[in-house]
Amino acid sequence: MATIEKLEGGCLCGAVRYRFENSPQYVGHCHCSMCRRAGGAAMVTWATLREADVAMLAGEPRWYRSSDHARRGFCPTCGTPLFFVSTRYPGVIDVTVGSLDRPERVQPDRHVYEPDRIPWVIMTDGLPRHREGSHSPLM
Repeated sequence: MATIEKLEGGCLCGAVRYRFENSPQYVGHCHCSMCRRAGGAAMVTWATLREADVAMLAGEPRWYRSSDHARRGFCPTCGTPLFFVSTRYPGVIDVTVGSLDRPERVQPDRHVYEPDRIPWVIMTDGLPRHREGSHSPLM
């Protein structure tokens, strides 16, 4: 993935803002049912980074424990989904690409939980498709 200078993003109302200065390790479209429900969308695209690489610029997200190992961060005012963290991947955070000010600056490189894809979502992008998530420790 190409190196980027820095990216900023935030929620719809502007109460929560963040920045990251290092390129994401992965950028993937997630088709799992939990991401679809949490995002209210057919799929959610995530940029995967080290937690230490994400700095809060304004406000703080509210966190919801969505499973025994994961929690999701969102704006407490407008509800915009922003972050995902899992105890299965310590030190790693996923950031919703749709919340970036310039989402075109990151390029998706995979589909995850593809068997959960809604059948009318037709994928012709040629990206690899994974049965499950494809995180690995980020060093």
